[in-house]
Amino acid sequence: MKLTGAQALIKSLERQGVEVLFGLPGGAILPVYDPIIDSSIRHILVRHEQGAGHAAEGYAQVTGRPGVAMVTSGPGATNIVTALADAYMDSVPIVVITGQVATTSMGTDAFQEVDITGITASVTKHNWLITDANDIARIVAEAFHVATTGRPGPVLIDFPKDVATATIDYEETDAHDLPGYRTAGEPDPAAIAEAVALMKSADRPVLYVGGGVIKSDAGPALARLVELTGIPVTTTLMARGAYPDSEPLHLGMPGMHGAYPAVTAIQRCDLLIALGARFDDRVTGRVEDFARDAKVIHVDIDRAEIGKVRRPDVPIVADCRLAIEELNSGLAGDPDLSIREHISTWVDTCMDWKARFPYTYEGKGESAPGVIGRIKPQFVVEELRRLTPRDTILVSGVGQHQMWAAQHWSFEEPRSWVNSGGLGTMGFAVPAALGAKVGCPEKMVWAVDGDGCFQMTAQELVTAAAEQIPVKIAILNNAYLGMVRQWQHMFYEQRYSEVYLSPDLPDYVKWAEAMGCVGIRVTDPKDVAAAIEAANAITDRPVVIDFRTDSMEQVFPMVPAGASNDDILVHPSLAGEPR
Repeated sequence: MKLTGAQALIKSLERQGVEVLFGLPGGAILPVYDPIIDSSIRHILVRHEQGAGHAAEGYAQVTGRPGVAMVTSGPGATNIVTALADAYMDSVPIVVITGQVATTSMGTDAFQEVDITGITASVTKHNWLITDANDIARIVAEAFHVATTGRPGPVLIDFPKDVATATIDYEETDAHDLPGYRTAGEPDPAAIAEAVALMKSADRPVLYVGGGVIKSDAGPALARLVELTGIPVTTTLMARGAYPDSEPLHLGMPGMHGAYPAVTAIQRCDLLIALGARFDDRVTGRVEDFARDAKVIHVDIDRAEIGKVRRPDVPIVADCRLAIEELNSGLAGDPDLSIREHISTWVDTCMDWKARFPYTYEGKGESAPGVIGRIKPQFVVEELRRLTPRDTILVSGVGQHQMWAAQHWSFEEPRSWVNSGGLGTMGFAVPAALGAKVGCPEKMVWAVDGDGCFQMTAQELVTAAAEQIPVKIAILNNAYLGMVRQWQHMFYEQRYSEVYLSPDLPDYVKWAEAMGCVGIRVTDPKDVAAAIEAANAITDRPVVIDFRTDSMEQVFPMVPAGASNDDILVHPSLAGEPR
């Protein structure tokens, strides 16, 4: 059939099953916006291109399907680079389409021209510049294939204006022309057998579970592995929900602000079983001291991750779900399996750490000199969890509030936690929550945000209000760039340089109302529950709650940057406990 390049692009997106497109039009991409009118694809008009990218990420993280965003050339394209980098670090499958000046104008410094394929080469799995409209169907098929296979990640298609207006004989295709692109196959049986042997002989094994377990939908296989072996589990920031927090063998989150039993168990283990984790510096602390006495089994779909930080004794390059299922088969087929009995003393030790060193804080909130708000931020997170449905999706920004959310929320299901892990992008929460709600409209979506983060992308609540996307935002307003302030407090002799934000400027309630949302302010701990319940009852528009929280509160535990995980600092109230 005869189509323009713009029509062919939209037809190709429909063929890939795209239901939602987050975008913002402009000159170079304008021809593509005309056929959207006649398309089955729902377009959501964001207020900033970065918001389009983060919304696509939120959609992808909760659904497992690729999120799609479309923006114009020049500043439209550069504005979405942060979201691409964020998705690249966290292995989130998104497809970004950028408008581009006509091919005849490229290289002339034309209006709103940038080399976006060059700019994004290091933060995408792959990108394409389409110069022939006849290639549209094939390149779109390739883009979705690359984004969603192997280690997921972002891709970009740069779409010149004259390609969009050209006329072609459109033919649908799923053909790929990707020489050199290879994804991991079945796990090596010999490596599986070696891993099983190590698991059966270890005295102090620990499961170090990363985001790859969620990406591969390996939660049931992981649960079976724990059932077979009784090995304690830790779940990284990107793996929260991969294994239920309520399970006794779950030790919590490892890392700089992780749970003491998780951090310490990894330090003391003699076998570290890393499943879809990349030995991130926030988990390892000083690398040479990380799990120094442990042998390592490392399962990862990305061969480049194997040995990048820690050389494994048993490398397994494979999809996590397939690898864990093979480990389970090897373990279940052994009639003499007795791992649980063999490691019972070790498990008792881990359970003792778990009992003596919980996440803790002092009180719900009290008046104190110099404290901006009376409410403890951890209390807000715990009340949110208590008063929301089990399948609620929690989104966070980046900073202290992110760590409190990861610590004090109980995660029971995969894909119920959306945050920016690797890049640490402030401003992530509001647009990502919007995307998550679009992806799972039947679920309640709460975002826990900081006042600093909220001010970066709050304009996307205008999008949420206009599109009737009823997300709920809890601002833990401590009037500071809290994590930076904590570091200045602990490591810069309390010299607070450029971190004060003011609790009242802006007025978050008035700002929320101006954006078409319901605004609520809470200043007293006794009003926290009522405010959350009121927000839960509102289903026709977004809600923003300004919780005035204790400005002096700090995140514990904490491993100082560059230190060994053995140097973990626990909450002052637990500092006297013998380790």
